[in-house]
This record gives sequence, C-alpha cells and structure tokens, in this order.
Amino acid sequence: MKTYQVVGIGNAIVDVFSPADDSFLELMGIEKGIMQLVEKERGELLYGAMKDRVQAPGGSVANTLAGLGNLGLTTGFIGRVHDDALGRFYASTMAEQGTDFVNPPVAGGDLPTSRSMIFVAPDGERSMNTYLGISSDLGPQDVADDVAGRAELLFLEGYLYDKPAGKQAFERAAKLCQQGGGKAGIALSDPFCVERHRDDFRRLVKDLDFVIGNEHEWCSLYQTDLSAALEQAAADSGLIACTRSGHDVIVVRGAEQAVVPVRRVVPVDATGAGDQFAAGFLYGIATGQSLAICGRMGCVAAAEVISHYGARPETDLKALFRKEGLI
Repeated sequence: MKTYQVVGIGNAIVDVFSPADDSFLELMGIEKGIMQLVEKERGELLYGAMKDRVQAPGGSVANTLAGLGNLGLTTGFIGRVHDDALGRFYASTMAEQGTDFVNPPVAGGDLPTSRSMIFVAPDGERSMNTYLGISSDLGPQDVADDVAGRAELLFLEGYLYDKPAGKQAFERAAKLCQQGGGKAGIALSDPFCVERHRDDFRRLVKDLDFVIGNEHEWCSLYQTDLSAALEQAAADSGLIACTRSGHDVIVVRGAEQAVVPVRRVVPVDATGAGDQFAAGFLYGIATGQSLAICGRMGCVAAAEVISHYGARPETDLKALFRKEGLI
C-alpha cells in the first residue's frame, strides 16, 4: 500500500515577493534572473529594502507539490522549519493546501525558518536571494521510512546537494522509494547548482528514474551543446524532460521522443514556471499519460503560474487540462 502518490524532499522556504526595476537590482548588487544564496546579514538588508512585500510558502519542490495538490493527488513534503512564526505559517499553509508537512516544526536552536527575497522585474524576470536558515540542517534523520518508502513517486530538489546532510537525506529518500517499488527523480534546479555538483548529478541521472531540467542545466551537466547533451542524457536515464524558454519542450524515454510545442505567454511573474511545469509533468506520469501529454500538461501548468504573482497555481489546473483536451 502506498500512502502518497508523490512525496517531495527539499528546502522549506517562505517566499517574499517585491517589485523591483533594473536600476534597483544594480544598486543592491543583485544579479538578475538567478538564485543566489545569502547569509543572514545580507538577507536582513534585502528584506528591509523590499517594498509592497507579499509572503507565501515556497521552495522549489514544495511549489511543485502545491500544484499536484491542486490536481488532486495525495502528497507529502519532507522539509525542516523552525518553531517560529514563519515556520508555523509554512507548515499550516502547506497542510491547508492539501500537502502533509510530515516533520513538525523544530523547537530550540539559533537558525530561523528559511526565506527567499524575490525581486520581480517589470518583464516578469525574478531574482531570488535565499537565506537557507534551518533548511540547511535537513538531514537523513528527517526522512521517515514510512514516508519515502511508501511513495509512488519521489521528487527531489537539486539544491539539497549544497549541504552534505541534505545530500544524505536526498539519497536515503531515493533509496527507500525505489526499494519500495516507487520511482524517484530530480529537478536539476539551476545551471550554477549543476556546476557545483556535476559529478554527483551525472551519477544521479543514471541512478534515478526521471530527471527534469532546462536547456541551460542540461548543457552545463554534460558541458556540450543541447543536442549532444540530450542524446547523452537519454542514454543515461530512464526518462528526461528538457524545457526551453519560448521553445518546444523535449521529452525522451529510451527510443521514444516527444517534442511538445509551447504557446508563448508574456509573463506577469516568471517565478515558479519550472516548478509548475514539473507539477503538470509528474501528474501525467502518475496517471499513466503519454510523453506528449505529460509535456503538454507541464506547459499548461507553467503558463498558468506565470500569468500572476506567486509560484503556485491560482486556477483549477484540472479544468485547464480539460479545456485543452488533455483529460
């Protein structure tokens, strides 16, 4: 018996959004369009500089789980928050949105709940500045046998490899899932994350059942052009998906390939596009859809989330899938 259709493991981060133009980003020394890890003092400085702040529970894999919960799947999240106001907000909001936050907030200690300061430019591009806080302590002790071992699908966040304990948690969860007959996969997270952990990620592509990344992440992983990178990835992994900004999505499983056209949308806020692509794509996998349908579901979910502020869907995704003839 499986308790969850999808379990995610990743950083439990409160997202804090604020509009910002290019001159503000330059003034604050923020590199546009990427995720940067910051220390506590830098995090406090950026938080204080934010105007019209909007808060929401975030973290890449947690956002994907919110999309899967919107689609009606049973989901659980392995993460770590402090027993402070932000941590309690995070855990309770995840539960309200239909995802079990399986580990209770941690009392004591000096590390607060993690937060990411996200500055959104007028063109929708987002610049993320993340203070990991207590998420950096996520370790194998946080992975319960009856959670990871009873998941049909396990979705892992590449950012966890930035900490040795996170790496151990990640690998314990994947092993438990696969031993229990489930399938485990990873999101490559970003090109800089790939550069930091290239050898580990190349091994994971071979060991895991599915891998999702964008064109820059795949090229960084194999240090070659996209065509050669995807050819190598397809030879290494059971199932791969490659998203390309404004271009077709490519999904490959063995000799089978689907090229999925993308309908271009001017983003209000690009935050969460990759996370919700993963939600739609994993929903397709979980419900036994073809590669092309899985890819199209990912594209529809991604298009929904970039149509508004925030990294989680605000519309019934199933209704959108029905409208597109996907279910």
